[in-house]
Amino acid sequence: MLNIIQNINKAFDHRIRLGIMSILMVNESANFNMLKELLGVTDGNLASHTKALEAENYIQIEKQFIGKKPNTKYSATKEGRDAFTAHIEALEKLIKKS
Repeated sequence: MLNIIQNINKAFDHRIRLGIMSILMVNESANFNMLKELLGVTDGNLASHTKALEAENYIQIEKQFIGKKPNTKYSATKEGRDAFTAHIEALEKLIKKS
C-alpha cells in the first residue's frame, strides 16, 4: 500500500513556513516587513523560519540598503517552488483519501 503522507515535506510543517512559502508563491518577492505584517509574527520568529527555508534552498534572501535603511527581500527558488507544489499536491491527495 502506498504511503499517503510520503510526499508531505517536513520543512513546511510549521504554519509560519507554510505562510512564507504561500506568500512567495504568489508574489515575485516580499520584504521582511511585508511578511511580518501578513503573518502576524515577531521579528525573531520570522528570522528563524526564513533561515530554515534558506538552509533547504527553498528561498533566496537578498539584503540591501535603501538609503541608510536595511531592506531584506525574500523570493522562492525554483527548488522551493517545486517542493512546495509537491507538498500542496500531497496534502490535496491526503484530503481526497479521507
